[in-house]
Amino acid sequence: MNFTPNPRRGYLLGLLAYSVWGMFPLYFKTLDGTPADEVIVHRILWSALFSAGLLLLWRHRGWWQELCDHPKRFIVLAASGALIACNWLIYVWAVHHDRMVEASLGYYINPLVNVLLAMLFLRERLRRLQWLAIALAAIGVGLQIWSLGKMPWISLALAFSFGFYGLIRKQAPVAALPGLTMETWMLVPLALGWLWLNPQAASMQSEFWGSSAMFWLAAAGPVTLLPLLCFNEAAKNLPYASLAFLQYITPTVLLLLAVLFFKEPFAASSLLFFGFIWAALALYSWDAWRVLKMGRRTLSEK
Repeated sequence: MNFTPNPRRGYLLGLLAYSVWGMFPLYFKTLDGTPADEVIVHRILWSALFSAGLLLLWRHRGWWQELCDHPKRFIVLAASGALIACNWLIYVWAVHHDRMVEASLGYYINPLVNVLLAMLFLRERLRRLQWLAIALAAIGVGLQIWSLGKMPWISLALAFSFGFYGLIRKQAPVAALPGLTMETWMLVPLALGWLWLNPQAASMQSEFWGSSAMFWLAAAGPVTLLPLLCFNEAAKNLPYASLAFLQYITPTVLLLLAVLFFKEPFAASSLLFFGFIWAALALYSWDAWRVLKMGRRTLSEK
């Protein structure tokens, strides 16, 4: 069955996914007392249960048989699952250790990684205004890295892990929900293995039942899967380079939370770095809107 991309649907779902991801610190800050690796174990287990429940309600006929008919897709989903689990762990660790600035920088770098991957692996071509937007964003990110005075490993790990995750999921011919379900269930043995190797953490789980901590840990299922579902659907409806620049919504929301909600200091010099990035986002968004409007006009004339 042929699939016809829907750019408007892609942009709306992408906006929703990246906005929710930007607000994730509000959720993970409630789990400050739980180690990052334990949070990820719960995130995997509850996401697996929640995704399986969604799959039962939101039926995708023939998805399992199609996967069995193409066994190589299991390998692709295992790779994408490993990448997203690494991304989760690094991000939660950064939030718990007050390294949100580096995490924010990572999600500013990620669109540049996505554009690079789109050109190298998908052979996507960019328009002139898109190239100008990339140049402005690269200058802003480069100035931010230079101001830190060191190689931000957290930022780079987040950018490349999520960049390759999106690339793999875009190329995997698996529907969003079945794909996410398989990704999380393939990680379940690793999560159970962690609990077996950490009996003290496993024995404490009984104390959590009925507590507020267990509620917040169980909420990791829907909190994780809903924006990922939106992202995977957006990836199927948009060029990957366009999806890349929607990524700037996440670190911008993170920045607003840090300054307005968590009252973190924001140096005046940082306005220069972020100014380049915001200008790039505005230029790229305007170009995407212009092309979308021209496409609508062409369709109306037919």
